[in-house]
Amino acid sequence: MPIFYGHPFSSYTWKALIALYEKDIAFDYRPVDPAFPQHGAELAAHWPVGQFPLLVDDGVPWFESSIIIEYLDRLVPEPRLIPQDFDAALRVRLFDRVFDNHVMARMQDVVNDALRGPENHVPSIVEQAKARLDTIYAWLDRELAGGGWATPYGFTLADCAAAPSLFYADWTHRIPETYENLRAYRARLLAHPSVARCVEEARPYRPYFPLGAPDRD
Repeated sequence: MPIFYGHPFSSYTWKALIALYEKDIAFDYRPVDPAFPQHGAELAAHWPVGQFPLLVDDGVPWFESSIIIEYLDRLVPEPRLIPQDFDAALRVRLFDRVFDNHVMARMQDVVNDALRGPENHVPSIVEQAKARLDTIYAWLDRELAGGGWATPYGFTLADCAAAPSLFYADWTHRIPETYENLRAYRARLLAHPSVARCVEEARPYRPYFPLGAPDRD
């Protein structure tokens, strides 16, 4: 049985968990949390950087959420999360990178500033991150005008990346009401069973969100 290291409130943990839940893969979930100090030590033994999520299968560690999902597609091919067709797969990977680098990373800039505390607040970093979120929100709203999932290829790696990034980004810098396509897509994601399961599992940890978790969602 694969061993999975992560934390229920971690956005990148969600991304990999969504794939595990989509494929109904049985796994040994080892939360990286102060309550389980041995799990952090095990993780570091596999991957000295110490970042999660991390999947260990047959003694081989796989890290970085997109790579974990690539591996899961090989381990359990159906439902496919990355199409076999080259052009379709490229489109899916493109949106995966957009959600990770232009939504998740910018959201994390704002969260990191809050974690530094008011005495180390850097307004320019927050302002720049929110401006970049505004730009990508507008782009995504246009790209998602057709409804459905992020790409025309069903629920994929792209949506695994989109769910946590948009969930926390909207908490960090609210998606404007005028972006109806993007807001509707976020709502579809949060209603999807594998995503809804992650939302519920993370609910006890909401008081730890440094900007104050909203009552919605």
